[in-house]
Amino acid sequence: MLLLLLGIIVLHVAVLVLLFVSTIVSQWMVGNGHSTDLWQNCTTSSLGNVQHCFMSSANEWLQSVQATMILSVIFSVLSLFLFFCQLFTLTKGGRFYITGVFQILAGLCVMSAASIYTVRHPDWHGGSGDSYGFAYILAWVAFPLALLSGVIYVILRKRE
Repeated sequence: MLLLLLGIIVLHVAVLVLLFVSTIVSQWMVGNGHSTDLWQNCTTSSLGNVQHCFMSSANEWLQSVQATMILSVIFSVLSLFLFFCQLFTLTKGGRFYITGVFQILAGLCVMSAASIYTVRHPDWHGGSGDSYGFAYILAWVAFPLALLSGVIYVILRKRE
């Protein structure tokens, strides 16, 4: 049982790290001397040094991506906190429903954010040399892991 709890906690922390990195790092879109994230657009020199960073546009769709990514981080942190609270207060045989629901909500929020970004980014950056950066890919990786973690929490029963 201890090994199972440790594995679940490691999975949850991995999802949390993926969510933090994908929300903060400026590599959602890269190409031709620039990198773009949810917060700013940066131009880089040929040596890779950042030269200028500007605030991202105030498009409604970009603000919805920012909001849902922040919500996914909040839901995942709340889920981890609730897991530890329930671990010590839940009666024997009880299930971690609340923890699982918040983790599933985190997964759905990150899926919504990445989907909106996928559909709307050509309106924002129509350059042909652009490609998705690693932070965007990490957001898509966090989605199934968060859902899996949430389902495990819902299925999990507390033992002694």
